[in-house]
Amino acid sequence: MEYYNKVIESVGVRFLKGNNYKIEKPVSISDYHDTDNSLILLHRGNLKFGEEQEVVNEGEILFIPSGRKTAISFGSVGKKSDITNESFLDNKRKYLQTISFKEIKSLDEDCVSIVNFEAKVFDVVNFFNSLGIPSFVIRFNDRIATIIEDMVKENENQIPGKERVMKIHTELLVIEVVRHILKNRLFMEELSTNSTYFKDPRLIDLFNYIKKNIGGDLSNKVLAKVANVSEDYVGQYFKMLTGINPQDYIEYQRMEAAVELLRTSKKSIRDIGKEVGYKDTAYFCRRFKMMYGLPAGKMRRRESLINVQS
Repeated sequence: MEYYNKVIESVGVRFLKGNNYKIEKPVSISDYHDTDNSLILLHRGNLKFGEEQEVVNEGEILFIPSGRKTAISFGSVGKKSDITNESFLDNKRKYLQTISFKEIKSLDEDCVSIVNFEAKVFDVVNFFNSLGIPSFVIRFNDRIATIIEDMVKENENQIPGKERVMKIHTELLVIEVVRHILKNRLFMEELSTNSTYFKDPRLIDLFNYIKKNIGGDLSNKVLAKVANVSEDYVGQYFKMLTGINPQDYIEYQRMEAAVELLRTSKKSIRDIGKEVGYKDTAYFCRRFKMMYGLPAGKMRRRESLINVQS
């Protein structure tokens, strides 16, 4: 139990966005995903996910870890014709219409609440993504459903203390999701094997160094000096504790930093690429599209549009 307390204490959270939606037009998406963790609470109607199109019942919550792709169907989809996640995001208002919490309680139509949040270990590692767990349904948990509803209601209002209240709600939400996983003994192997970064302070030093020097030299030679291990061993050491090799992890963190800059700055794509460690803009753009499924410029426009809609 002490180990899991340490895990929870080490995870920093941040609320990103939350809205209620009416399913304006049923849609099936073949590769639904987001750069952030998503919780989808089904109030009314039909929601299915995964290759087997597992059913989410009304009052239940679908949890999609950041970066995880899954097939998903909003509403009663007739003759199945999947669209891509990119196409869905480009035409989101065609399928999902933002509504108030008051409206959602009076509607007879299909409707959901969606909350997106960040959960990072030591503000560096995406916690749920790092566990390697798939999307799953949170069943029979009214407490999490109530927290999601409270978050969306609070987010609708522009009142003093809103940001602090949202942070408290998000902290509570992440704790309750972890408790749900532990109580129902879900993904216990993943929790025990993929959370080994809590056991070796040298790995934390590496995480922090990578974060602070994301645009600089992060070769294995440099990492070996930080961790005080040999250059030949540092890759094996990192992979043994995290499940991935250090250069793959570094690229993921660079792309995460690029996404944050796209969201929060007006810097050019070229400057963003350089800032996160890519001297070749064309190469940065290719890698970005390969990782997220859409060009960096298109993600910036999409994020801007989502922020306006929210």
